[in-house]
Amino acid sequence: MKQLIILGALMLFLSIDMIAQDNKANNIDNSNIALQGYSPVSYADLGLAQKGIKAFKSEYEGVIYYFTSEEQKALFNQNPNKYLPQYGGFCAFGIYAGAKFRPDPSKFITKDGKYFLYLNNLELDAKQLWLDADDHNGLVRTANENWEKLSKTYN
Repeated sequence: MKQLIILGALMLFLSIDMIAQDNKANNIDNSNIALQGYSPVSYADLGLAQKGIKAFKSEYEGVIYYFTSEEQKALFNQNPNKYLPQYGGFCAFGIYAGAKFRPDPSKFITKDGKYFLYLNNLELDAKQLWLDADDHNGLVRTANENWEKLSKTYN
């Protein structure tokens, strides 16, 4: 009996750890909602930051996405990978610099069919830093290399 309790506790611990590992690569809230409820289809297809509606939501790989309409939801469901944010929805400039930061969902760039989100607060406008560097492809290359490691860590 004692062995069964220990085995059960171990399985629970491992399953919780596996769920936590999945969340390392996604900037989500406690309800597994991505992009602070903004629509990934609006970013990618319209170049707009639009808040989604709870009535139009989909789950993909354990992460919940909101949309502005049933049509957006259908587009996402047909090809979710097209609409996923770069770097799991973390600040692209932060990933370039080697750290994870929660972005301001209204600060983003859409380029080459992908969208990148950026931190913005009183002290730092990461989108402007990215643009001022005037080297999108170089920044993306470095961020992609950093993401290989950062996607597996809490920070």
